[in-house]
Amino acid sequence: MIRFLLNNRLKSEAALDPNTTLLNYLRRDLGRCGTKEGCASGDCGACTVVLAEPHDGELRYRSVNACLTLVSALHGRQLITVEDLKQNGRLHGVQQAMVDCHGSQCGFCTPGFVMSMFCLQKNSADYRREAAQQALAGNLCRCTGYRPILAAAQQACERQTPDGFDLERQRTLRQLQAIEPAKSQEAAGKRCLMPQTLDELAALYRQHPQAKLLAGGTDLALEITQRHQDLPLLIALGQVAELKRTQRADGRLTIGAGATLSDLYPLLEGYHPAFGELLARFASQQIRNQGTLGGNIANASPIGDGAPLLLALDAQLMLRCGERRRALPLRQFFLGYRQTALQPGEFIESISLPADAPADFRAWKVSKRREDDISAVCGAFNLTIEQGVVREARVAFGGMAATPQRALRCEQRLVGQPWRRATVELAAQALAQDFTPLSDFRASSAYRLLVAQNLLRRYFIALTAPQTAIEVTAHEPR
Repeated sequence: MIRFLLNNRLKSEAALDPNTTLLNYLRRDLGRCGTKEGCASGDCGACTVVLAEPHDGELRYRSVNACLTLVSALHGRQLITVEDLKQNGRLHGVQQAMVDCHGSQCGFCTPGFVMSMFCLQKNSADYRREAAQQALAGNLCRCTGYRPILAAAQQACERQTPDGFDLERQRTLRQLQAIEPAKSQEAAGKRCLMPQTLDELAALYRQHPQAKLLAGGTDLALEITQRHQDLPLLIALGQVAELKRTQRADGRLTIGAGATLSDLYPLLEGYHPAFGELLARFASQQIRNQGTLGGNIANASPIGDGAPLLLALDAQLMLRCGERRRALPLRQFFLGYRQTALQPGEFIESISLPADAPADFRAWKVSKRREDDISAVCGAFNLTIEQGVVREARVAFGGMAATPQRALRCEQRLVGQPWRRATVELAAQALAQDFTPLSDFRASSAYRLLVAQNLLRRYFIALTAPQTAIEVTAHEPR
């Protein structure tokens, strides 16, 4: 059974199919049709809703894509939809701002924008245009344009006054804290097991190695929404607090595999600025609020943005099966397209990387859209240069092969050589021996190879002429 607050009303669901998405639950079961289905893949933001949860003694608000959120994620949280905003016959401040600033035309995308804006308002004491762009980057509008919508966000944040959610905040917090952890959810011949500890998770997964592990679900949910498959047995990881912890010890930063990308952003931005900068372009705010770094690695996508950076940083994985743990370098983890070294019943417990950022670590993502898009090529570079000579080199790419992969021949051309343009050109040519990328709707093979070579050249410029590199970044197509 799952228990949650629907706005301010406690709800219990004992017979809800665990494969049900929050979007379908809202529209079909509750008749709340303000939340729209635009893409069913987390790309448009029309289905955005807000989940509030206890965090450090306060309420934390997170925008999520309802189409990618399975109903088990509701347990212990408050669900807020666009229907909940209007109170006492008056529009909420974010709704009124959309009216005042003419931010809506056909209106299909408007509820999603409103909910993203509501979440921005709750999480921002002061308006910052950059924060507004981040919050709204996962919402697409096909007719109005974004200037009036950003103007609405500014008005909503600058003129905000306490609303019903603020007045009820402490009561809501107490209600959520009183909800006991769930153990399972079963209906329609399907089950979702909900362990509370790492040991319990390890025991359950060893007992049921055929189960699908559900962390953020931003990739797994596509099997339901896009491929129309049934997932008979799920193990949800959301209640396992140990999987969300991070710590620094012995010069290493250890990240729990269940930590969300939103939670990791300030951490990685502080320890590894290049990682934090790229993470800001990782999908959308809604995806980052749910997606986990462990899930991004475990799904073994060749275009996952986390893996190339972790490969360049020589990250290590801690894998667990039952009571047995084993450490594995990430470079040995990917075996083939969507294939990994994970054994039956084994899962990623944590990811370890250097705590101190290498001085010359850089990473860049190239995609058709700057925000909310999948990489055509993602490149990460980590060279150690001493007295003008390359002593060590780790160069990794996503989007260039069946797996995220180190460019070993390129690295060989760099190590032991003077750090100058001629060396970089030879290393760039070696990339053609490292990779034979595919052509698809995102990019052709020739384009991908050229981009990879140009990213290496950009890295050289970034290290030898930083001001030029800044100018290149400033003039990237948006």
